[in-house]
Amino acid sequence: MKKAFSWEAFEKAPIVSIFRNLKSEDLIRVASCFQEAGISTMEITMNSDNSKRDIAHLVEEFGDVLNIGAGTVCDLNGMHEALEAGAQFIVTPISDTDVINYCVAQKIPVFPGAFTPTEIFKTWQMGATMVKVFPAGSMGPAYIKDVLAPLNDISLMPTGGVNAGNIAAYFEAGAKAVGVGSALVPKEFLKNRDWKGLTNHLHAFLGAYRKFADRQNTDSSL
Repeated sequence: MKKAFSWEAFEKAPIVSIFRNLKSEDLIRVASCFQEAGISTMEITMNSDNSKRDIAHLVEEFGDVLNIGAGTVCDLNGMHEALEAGAQFIVTPISDTDVINYCVAQKIPVFPGAFTPTEIFKTWQMGATMVKVFPAGSMGPAYIKDVLAPLNDISLMPTGGVNAGNIAAYFEAGAKAVGVGSALVPKEFLKNRDWKGLTNHLHAFLGAYRKFADRQNTDSSL
């Protein structure tokens, strides 16, 4: 039976961690660190070595407690390969109509990439779960705020350039989630196989988001 995407877990930590070409054994250790730290969502890019095998292994080991998905999905063939491996959600760097339509019809969470307001709006109209604003790093949180001024009903997930120092600013600008790469899992922890250090780093990264969430909860209760 296919393991389902957990929205409850995602909403507690709306951070999609992106992994490209990590060693298979390191991915398993990182997943354990994620579980301990409370970050729930891992994206394995399909252009990684052994991506399908890694997705299948992660879903088997952690699919009940973590969301394991596929990224860099650019067409239906790649999407089907990811889903056959057990991917619980799909992320694309571009807005592919066929992929979006299939995922929407099958109720599979899909986060397609778009950049301009027109691309973002059209992608949202197709039924995207959230629109991955990519690349977001060069524009920063101000771009998210500007886009959402007229398009305030769209759920955006800026990806690229997000780190512990600016994650709160992206959410304050109106983002509903963020995609994060090496800032969430720095290479030095992997190189040194410092899993305790990585877990502590993940706790601190999630804490930067939770400070924002706590402020929002306090303001809404006033």
